[in-house]
Amino acid sequence: MTTTANALHSLEPLVGTWIIDGPGLSGTARYEWMDGGGFLVQHVELDSDGEITRGVEYIGLHAESGELRSHFFGAKGEILEYIYQLTGDTLTIWYGGVGSPAKFVGTFDAGRGRNTGAWQWPGGGYESNMTRVEEPAR
Repeated sequence: MTTTANALHSLEPLVGTWIIDGPGLSGTARYEWMDGGGFLVQHVELDSDGEITRGVEYIGLHAESGELRSHFFGAKGEILEYIYQLTGDTLTIWYGGVGSPAKFVGTFDAGRGRNTGAWQWPGGGYESNMTRVEEPAR
Protein backbone atom coordinates (compact mmCIF):
# COMPACT_ATOMS: atom_id res chain seq x y z
CA MET A 1 0.00 0.00 0.00
CA THR A 2 1.26 3.47 -0.83
CA THR A 3 1.60 6.25 1.72
CA THR A 4 -1.46 7.92 0.17
CA ALA A 5 -3.53 4.75 0.50
CA ASN A 6 -2.42 4.26 4.12
CA ALA A 7 -3.33 7.81 5.11
CA LEU A 8 -6.65 7.77 3.30
CA HIS A 9 -7.49 4.34 4.73
CA SER A 10 -7.82 6.03 8.15
CA LEU A 11 -11.07 7.56 6.81
CA GLU A 12 -12.54 4.16 5.85
CA PRO A 13 -15.24 4.46 8.59
CA LEU A 14 -16.82 7.28 6.55
CA VAL A 15 -17.40 5.16 3.45
CA GLY A 16 -21.09 4.55 2.85
CA THR A 17 -24.32 6.54 2.79
CA TRP A 18 -25.36 8.60 5.80
CA ILE A 19 -28.47 10.49 6.94
CA ILE A 20 -27.53 13.85 8.44
CA ASP A 21 -29.72 15.29 11.20
CA GLY A 22 -29.77 17.97 13.84
CA PRO A 23 -32.04 20.82 14.93
CA GLY A 24 -33.19 22.45 11.67
CA LEU A 25 -30.82 20.21 9.68
CA SER A 26 -31.52 17.23 7.41
CA GLY A 27 -29.88 15.62 4.42
CA THR A 28 -27.59 12.93 3.12
CA ALA A 29 -23.89 12.37 2.57
CA ARG A 30 -22.28 9.57 0.60
CA TYR A 31 -18.56 8.83 0.85
CA GLU A 32 -16.94 6.59 -1.74
CA TRP A 33 -13.47 5.84 -3.05
CA MET A 34 -12.52 7.36 -6.37
CA ASP A 35 -11.43 4.81 -8.98
CA GLY A 36 -7.80 4.03 -8.22
CA GLY A 37 -8.20 4.94 -4.53
CA GLY A 38 -6.35 8.26 -4.69
CA PHE A 39 -9.24 10.28 -3.22
CA LEU A 40 -12.21 9.81 -0.94
CA VAL A 41 -15.19 11.57 -2.53
CA GLN A 42 -18.19 12.93 -0.63
CA HIS A 43 -21.50 13.80 -2.29
CA VAL A 44 -23.65 15.94 0.00
CA GLU A 45 -27.13 17.45 0.03
CA LEU A 46 -28.23 19.34 3.15
CA ASP A 47 -31.22 21.44 4.14
CA SER A 48 -30.34 23.81 6.97
CA ASP A 49 -33.48 25.71 7.94
CA GLY A 50 -34.50 25.93 4.26
CA GLU A 51 -31.03 26.78 2.93
CA ILE A 52 -29.97 24.00 0.56
CA THR A 53 -26.32 22.99 0.20
CA ARG A 54 -25.31 20.56 -2.54
CA GLY A 55 -21.84 19.66 -3.63
CA VAL A 56 -18.99 17.25 -3.97
CA GLU A 57 -15.82 17.09 -1.90
CA TYR A 58 -12.50 15.46 -2.80
CA ILE A 59 -10.31 14.39 0.11
CA GLY A 60 -6.69 13.42 -0.51
CA LEU A 61 -3.26 13.34 1.04
CA HIS A 62 -1.25 16.57 0.84
CA ALA A 63 2.22 15.11 0.36
CA GLU A 64 4.22 17.97 1.89
CA SER A 65 2.21 18.33 5.12
CA GLY A 66 0.95 14.75 5.47
CA GLU A 67 -2.54 16.16 6.09
CA LEU A 68 -5.79 14.82 4.64
CA ARG A 69 -6.91 17.96 2.85
CA SER A 70 -10.11 18.44 0.92
CA HIS A 71 -11.75 20.80 -1.51
CA PHE A 72 -15.53 21.12 -1.45
CA PHE A 73 -17.16 22.32 -4.66
CA GLY A 74 -20.67 23.66 -4.02
CA ALA A 75 -23.53 23.94 -6.48
CA LYS A 76 -23.58 27.72 -5.92
CA GLY A 77 -19.94 28.05 -7.01
CA GLU A 78 -18.31 28.01 -3.60
CA ILE A 79 -14.94 26.30 -3.07
CA LEU A 80 -14.10 25.49 0.55
CA GLU A 81 -11.02 23.81 2.03
CA TYR A 82 -10.94 21.44 4.99
CA ILE A 83 -8.55 19.10 6.81
CA TYR A 84 -9.82 15.73 8.05
CA GLN A 85 -8.46 13.94 11.11
CA LEU A 86 -9.76 10.70 12.60
CA THR A 87 -8.15 9.84 15.92
CA GLY A 88 -9.66 6.84 17.67
CA ASP A 89 -13.42 7.43 17.52
CA THR A 90 -13.17 11.24 17.17
CA LEU A 91 -13.57 12.83 13.75
CA THR A 92 -12.39 16.43 13.43
CA ILE A 93 -12.91 18.39 10.24
CA TRP A 94 -11.04 21.69 10.36
CA TYR A 95 -12.23 24.54 8.16
CA GLY A 96 -9.14 26.09 6.63
CA GLY A 97 -6.39 24.57 8.74
CA VAL A 98 -5.58 22.63 11.90
CA GLY A 99 -6.14 24.82 14.92
CA SER A 100 -8.83 26.90 13.23
CA PRO A 101 -11.66 27.94 15.55
CA ALA A 102 -14.09 26.74 12.83
CA LYS A 103 -14.40 22.96 12.91
CA PHE A 104 -16.60 19.91 13.24
CA VAL A 105 -15.93 17.50 16.11
CA GLY A 106 -17.91 14.28 16.31
CA THR A 107 -17.63 10.91 17.99
CA PHE A 108 -18.42 7.54 16.43
CA ASP A 109 -20.38 4.99 18.43
CA ALA A 110 -18.85 1.56 19.09
CA GLY A 111 -20.17 0.09 15.81
CA ARG A 112 -19.19 3.21 13.83
CA GLY A 113 -22.73 3.43 12.48
CA ARG A 114 -23.46 6.81 14.08
CA ASN A 115 -21.38 9.93 14.57
CA THR A 116 -22.66 12.55 17.01
CA GLY A 117 -21.14 16.01 16.94
CA ALA A 118 -21.34 19.67 16.06
CA TRP A 119 -19.90 22.34 13.82
CA GLN A 120 -18.53 25.25 15.84
CA TRP A 121 -16.96 28.63 15.09
CA PRO A 122 -16.55 31.88 17.02
CA GLY A 123 -20.05 33.10 17.82
CA GLY A 124 -21.96 30.12 16.43
CA GLY A 125 -22.39 26.52 15.50
CA TYR A 126 -24.93 23.75 15.15
CA GLU A 127 -25.45 20.09 16.01
CA SER A 128 -24.80 17.72 13.11
CA ASN A 129 -25.15 13.96 13.46
CA MET A 130 -24.69 11.19 10.91
CA THR A 131 -26.36 7.76 10.87
CA ARG A 132 -25.18 5.17 8.35
CA VAL A 133 -28.04 3.86 6.19
CA GLU A 134 -26.03 1.94 3.59
CA GLU A 135 -22.77 0.07 3.88
CA PRO A 136 -20.27 0.41 1.04
CA ALA A 137 -20.23 -2.30 -1.63
CA ARG A 138 -17.41 -4.74 -1.06
